[in-house]
Amino acid sequence: MNVIYTVNAMQAQAREWARQGKTIALVPTMGGLHAGHGALIRRAGETADVVVVSVFVNPTQFGPGEDYERYPRDLESDCTQCAQAGADLVFAPTATDMYPAQPGVFVSEEETANTFEGASRPGHFKGVLTVVAKLFWAVQPQVAVFGRKDAQQLWLIQRMVRELNIPVQIVDVPTVREADGLALSSRNAYLSPAQRAQATCLYRALQAARQQFDAGERDAQALHATMQETIRTAPDADIDYLAIVDAERFTPVTTLSQPALALLAVRIGTTRLIDNMELAGTAKTT
Repeated sequence: MNVIYTVNAMQAQAREWARQGKTIALVPTMGGLHAGHGALIRRAGETADVVVVSVFVNPTQFGPGEDYERYPRDLESDCTQCAQAGADLVFAPTATDMYPAQPGVFVSEEETANTFEGASRPGHFKGVLTVVAKLFWAVQPQVAVFGRKDAQQLWLIQRMVRELNIPVQIVDVPTVREADGLALSSRNAYLSPAQRAQATCLYRALQAARQQFDAGERDAQALHATMQETIRTAPDADIDYLAIVDAERFTPVTTLSQPALALLAVRIGTTRLIDNMELAGTAKTT
């Protein structure tokens, strides 16, 4: 697997591909790759001539006390998985190359970024949007592929691209799950076997809410209560937030009458996991 380590070298390669008339698809990751990332890479291969996977643990999206230092890092394994999924190049810059000085310029969204994940992780999405914009400038893709598991992140990136007139098509891919429903995540590796068994409460809570919706329930508070009851069956589970949001506006709803998402963030022991599920319509970001 070919690996590029600097922004300058990546931009030079992107210019060469452009000279050859090739289109580029980017799959941004923080490494710790799993089958979910493989699905993103394969989808990217359907959209462009070459696929670049960025592997960069972005320090600006981690807050104090979060897991930046211990986040999984195994570039050799990541490269193997990229090759198996059909990627053409891995872009693995260092933090000093991506942020050569104390960062002073950021991309931020001032409304939705401060809710849900943003409320629980202040400044998180400022770091996410900034690094995604920087990756777009480095790789110069025509397409970028993201997973639907990070629903709020996906919504914000779509808004950034739209409002800043960034010429990148955002393609989203459904969440990849284990056989028991647990959404694949690099952070699942933190779970003990007992915690891993309990972590299925996230999926079971979402499933219970969707079943209740399918049976005719349209009151968001009733769906909240169903999710809470399910999660509380797991002794090590601690709810961060639960929400039902309008899928297009990403704002809370009280009565479901449009495409909606059920969102949740739950700690299993010290491991924080997120997930979401479509409850109505054909939402684009579930």
